[in-house]
Parts: sequence; C-alpha cells; structure tokens
Amino acid sequence: MNYFKSGNMITFNTEDTFFPNISKPETTNWIKSIAQQYNKKIGEIAYIFCSDACILKINSEYLQHDYYTDIITFDYSTENTISGDIFISLDTVKSNAEKYEQPFETELYRVIIHGILHLCGQADKSPEERAEMTRKENLALQAIGM
Repeated sequence: MNYFKSGNMITFNTEDTFFPNISKPETTNWIKSIAQQYNKKIGEIAYIFCSDACILKINSEYLQHDYYTDIITFDYSTENTISGDIFISLDTVKSNAEKYEQPFETELYRVIIHGILHLCGQADKSPEERAEMTRKENLALQAIGM
C-alpha cells in the first residue's frame, strides 16, 4: 500500500492499483469546502484507491455483498465531524465512465465526492434519494470546474 498524505486529515492511498492523476491539494480543499456547505468539519478521512478484486473482497467480507461496486464508505463520523474510510475501485470508475460516456476524471471526482456526501448524511437507497445524491454530486462537480 502506498500512502500520500494531503492536508491535515485527508489521506490518499492505493491498494493493488495505480495512483490516479489528481491534484491532492486541490482535491483536499474541494472536499473541505463541500463538507463546510453541510456544516461539517473534516476529521480523519482515508481514500483508498483499489482494484475490482480488492473492492469485491471488501464488499463480500464486510457487507456480505457478492458484486463489484465503485465505492464503499465506512462511516466513523461523530456529530458534526465527518470521518471514514472510502474505498474506490478505479476499475469500476473506468467502466462507469465508459458506460455513462464521461471522462474518467469526471467520474472519479463524482465518486470521490459521493463518499463525502454519504459522510455528510446523504443516503441513496430510494430513487428519490439517488436523484438528490446525483443533484448534489453535480453541484459539487461544478464547484471544482467539471
């Protein structure tokens, strides 16, 4: 595993994959600004970029799900401080970018902020919640120029 410290409390790591081409300082500032919009403070947030094989193992072991996904967020937040481990499968992000005809970078940033929105309390189980999540993702993507 490779660790890249960025900012005070947000880390970016890799597990069995490459490190994506993101600006760690810019991404960290963006994440903090979005959290502030929801009146949340940043605690300890670890992003772990991984492969489909890795996320399938985590999904099966911890959530008893036997399928690939783009993101798994483990929430350790307390009151107004958000903390968590956010696993992102770069393989699935790439597949979804192709499926939705989006640039890889846009889809990656969508998933990065998706985890933060979960930590801020946004659910996505029902169709209405998913629509609201997408709306909030789109607003956050506009804030970083995508």
